[in-house]
This record gives sequence, C-alpha cells and structure tokens, in this order.
Amino acid sequence: MTVVAAQDLLAFDREHLWHPYTSMTAPTPVRLVTGASGSVLTLADGSEVVDGMSSWWAAIHGYRHPVLDAAVVDQIDSFAHVMFGGLTHEPAIALGRRLVEITPERLERVFLADSGSVSVEVALKMVLQYQRGVGRPERTRMLTVLGGYHGDTFDCMSVTDPVGGMHSMWRDLLPSQVFGPQPPALDEDVGTWADAMRDLAAKHTDELAGIIVEPLLQGAGGMWPYAVECLQVLRDIADEHDLLLVFDEIATGFGRTGHLFVSELVSPDILCIGKALTGGYLSMAAVLTTDAVARGISASESGVVMHGPTFMGNPLGCAVALASIDLLLAQDWQSKVTSIGSHLEAGLAPLRDLPGVVDVRTIGAVGVVQLDHPVDVAAATDAAIGAGVWLRPFRDLVYAMPPYVIGTDELDRLVAGIGAAVRAG
Repeated sequence: MTVVAAQDLLAFDREHLWHPYTSMTAPTPVRLVTGASGSVLTLADGSEVVDGMSSWWAAIHGYRHPVLDAAVVDQIDSFAHVMFGGLTHEPAIALGRRLVEITPERLERVFLADSGSVSVEVALKMVLQYQRGVGRPERTRMLTVLGGYHGDTFDCMSVTDPVGGMHSMWRDLLPSQVFGPQPPALDEDVGTWADAMRDLAAKHTDELAGIIVEPLLQGAGGMWPYAVECLQVLRDIADEHDLLLVFDEIATGFGRTGHLFVSELVSPDILCIGKALTGGYLSMAAVLTTDAVARGISASESGVVMHGPTFMGNPLGCAVALASIDLLLAQDWQSKVTSIGSHLEAGLAPLRDLPGVVDVRTIGAVGVVQLDHPVDVAAATDAAIGAGVWLRPFRDLVYAMPPYVIGTDELDRLVAGIGAAVRAG
C-alpha cells in the first residue's frame, strides 16, 4: 500500500469512524493493518508486530489458518446465511452437538447468539424468565462480585463493577443488582469472602434470581485471577437459595486458563461462551443451559425465550466455530497453554522490580503487569510497537493473551514489548 493511500484511509477513519472507548472528536491514533498471518500483524508501513492480544482474546489459532479459511470457503459455497426462525441447517446442528459434547454434562440446551454481550443479555433474561416460570416473579436481581465485567449492553452493564467497570455514568439508569466483594487471590483464604457472600444471599434471598461471575479470571474488569474454591461457594449458595448460577466464560473458555472450560471444575446452570468460539473469524456466541432451566423458561407466561437475533445461528459462524473447536481438540492445547504461561511468568517476573509496578501475575496463557497509576496508553503502545509488539493496555494494566500458535521467538519479543510498554507507560 502506498503512503498516500494509507494516509487517505487513516484520515477518513479519524474523521468518521468511532473505535471502542475512543473519542470521536479527539481520537487517539490507530494503526492500519494490511495483513495478518499466524501470530503476526502487518501494518501499512510494512512493519510486522506480534499480536499479544489475539484480537481481544479471540484469535487463539492466529490468523489465516488454512483449516479455518477452508471452513469459511466451503460453507460460503453452499450459503452464507439463512434465518434461524422456522429454519435450521447442518452447521448449527453440528455445532450444537459439539458444544453439548465438550461442556459439562448437565448443559444440554443451546442458544446461538451473535456476540458475547448478547449472550449475557440472553442469559440474564433466561434467569428472570425461569424464576417467573417456577412461580417466583418477585425475584429480579442478580448477585455478583466487584471487579467483574460482562459486556457493554444495558443488563450487562448492570452486573459489571459499578465503580471500576467503565459504566459508572449509567448507574442511575441500570437495573439495581447486588454486589459482593471481589474474590480473594489464588493464594488467599476464601473464608471471609465466602461468609460475606452467604450473608448477602441470605439478606436478599427473596429478591435474588441468580448469580453471575466470570469464573477463575475476571477479564476486562481488572485481569484478576482468583481462588477456585470461590466457585464452589457460589454453587452452594445458588443451590441453597434456589438461584441459577451463570458462568460468563466468554474470555476464559476454550483453554485460556488451562482448562477447556472453567465450568469443568464447578458446573453452572447457564454457561456463556464467545470470543474464541470461532477462532476470531466471525462474531458468534452461545448460551448453554440445563434441561431444568429450559423447562422453567417454558413454564413462564411467554413459553419461549424472548430473544431472537437476526443472525442467530449464522451458518458461516457455525461452520468456522466447529472447525476451530475441532482444530483445538486435535492438538495438545494444554501443553501449549502451559508453555506460554511458563514463558510469560519467567519473562515478566523481572518487571516486578521496576518503579511503579505493583504486581505481576499469570494464569494459563495470560500475563499481566499492574502499575500503581493509569497507563499512558499512547506512550505504552508506541513503545510496544517500537519493540515489534501489538498490545492494548487499559486502566493500570499492561497485559497479554497471545494466540496459542505463538512461537518461542515471538514470545521473547512479546515479553520484551510488555517490558517496553511498562517502562513507557
């Protein structure tokens, strides 16, 4: 691409296109991507950068993977889309079958949504409809924890951290939910936290409909890994108070924490998955529920789940999702995730000694450096790009969730880029 053409594209972008959490009138700089392959993005100036973000945690197989490319081409040769209302098709059926096979045993009903936020909206709606169906319509609130993040649509914002979760300006307009303390860290005792959650559930039992959390790792709310024992506490609370337990595994699913799904450890009543579901190729998510949840919803006054996206069950998305799942399960993904995690842990450890660094933590194929101040995103990004790495810091965090196909040399470059971003930010 010529310099003039690139400048023209970027000028239009700057004047007319909104980017996530970016001002329209005073936008921060963006980089123009002209190609991508494996773990590497090619920029308009010809430079190549290792993608430390997996395109917001979705592209676990990297870019231009021949298996996933072929799945899209093969499906588009038949048809790209057909409405899911009153019709069905083989890719949706095959994907549903595979999801039931690989998720916890009780989860056997599948709703195909079109984004992560939509899947959480659907899950929350399911919780409320279930409670209406079993004769408890007064139960309309969710119990959750501080530090969580569940998406940008309205009900999703209501269960996201009300102070640090980017949505505080909407607080007066959102449904009022019940927030408990942030779960304790991996090496901390859960007793005090568990008592606080039990007390909250008991206090609000007549109005609570369900519990929602990101299991084991809170993502965009702070990249915070926490003790697995907390999940069993929540399962016990849900059972004691007739609540539905919802796990938002949009970020944690498909191996990111070292488990195919964290729900293997403690089974929820409703599971939301997305992001890596299609290997980052197309926007698609899914909500899986138990049969009991489905029956409760069917007993509500509508008799149906009151949601039906236009692109529900999109055949292209289903086909590439199925290919992505098969590709993941056909390899020793656990060893790869463990290797990435070990590399990040060893490489990032020296950053603990830098001024301004308050914590370095890893879980699965995730590495996080927390600062004692908000990151200067522009400066940190420039420094990472200069080191040949693409990162997207936020709040006080510089972190990475690289594609599973990343090589050792690329991991070394990624670690160096994180260090450069931390020093500059």
